[in-house]
Amino acid sequence: MKLNELKSIKNIKASKRLGRGPASGKGKTAGRGTKGQKSRSGYNIPRRFEGGQTPLIQRLAKVKGFNSIKEKPEIVHIVDIEKKFNDGDTVNFKTLVENKLVKNTSNGIKIVGPGNLTKNIKFIDVKLTKKLHQQVINLKSKTVEKPKKEISIKKKATPKKSTKKL
Repeated sequence: MKLNELKSIKNIKASKRLGRGPASGKGKTAGRGTKGQKSRSGYNIPRRFEGGQTPLIQRLAKVKGFNSIKEKPEIVHIVDIEKKFNDGDTVNFKTLVENKLVKNTSNGIKIVGPGNLTKNIKFIDVKLTKKLHQQVINLKSKTVEKPKKEISIKKKATPKKSTKKL
């Protein structure tokens, strides 16, 4: 700010004092008009309020469906594993990232898909669909290990209700 940019005090208009008698120009009702909700002190109506009419948000139809906030595992198809892996290989987080079948392994990996497992592949720390898990058990030469990350949900202790009558 420079001295030549300062405004003079003469140009600055003082705010009008409201409700200070009829001669002040904004006395009595102080420019609010007479009566009604808007003239009262503490007046504040939400912007969505429509004067008692059914609000827009209630007039619109409800959206069907449900969007889960649960994090879902990365999905890999068995057909891709058949193409990328050879007999005797192990399938885990590291090998799937190396073969560029998954990018993010933070939510776990699930192997799904139509198709049959024909190669001798060992699965470690990945989830399988029931059908694929059964195929692995039937082939007997493959081993399946459950993921090491197990989520445990602690239940809150609830006080026992007394059965005595008062």
